[in-house]
Amino acid sequence: MKVKNRYFLNKKRLKKIKNDLGEYSSILSDKKRIEYLEADPIPFILVDDEPTIVLIDDRPYPTLKYMINNDLTSVKKVVVDMGAVKFMANGADVMSPGITDASENIVKDDVVVIVDEDHNRPLAVGVSLIKADEMVNNDKGKAVKTIHFIGDDIWNLEV
Repeated sequence: MKVKNRYFLNKKRLKKIKNDLGEYSSILSDKKRIEYLEADPIPFILVDDEPTIVLIDDRPYPTLKYMINNDLTSVKKVVVDMGAVKFMANGADVMSPGITDASENIVKDDVVVIVDEDHNRPLAVGVSLIKADEMVNNDKGKAVKTIHFIGDDIWNLEV
């Protein structure tokens, strides 16, 4: 990834990104140093020099490094069986048959973190395509579109 520019966000842009983050807006607290990292092909938001938010198609998503280093109790989670882990490591979307559990309050288009069933460790960040009960009960079809996974270019970014 090639870094083109790095600068502090103005209040108007920061407010919009915070609003777009929804339930993850607390990531961008006023006491933190928040910078925009213009990188090719994907821009980032750095919080205290850590790549914390990635902007994909102008929509902000928390990075996996943020998820791994913070408390996940209030985050919407999709739990996959260990057979799905190798596919997740390659960036595959999450299929309903591989899901063993999901946060009950997940609805279509929610940002979710995908975790493995044995260790509850984050594997990917994605967007739900269906509601939680459908994810767990369906025998076929995609349930979550993977946005960012361990080992991708976002994961490997060094600042």
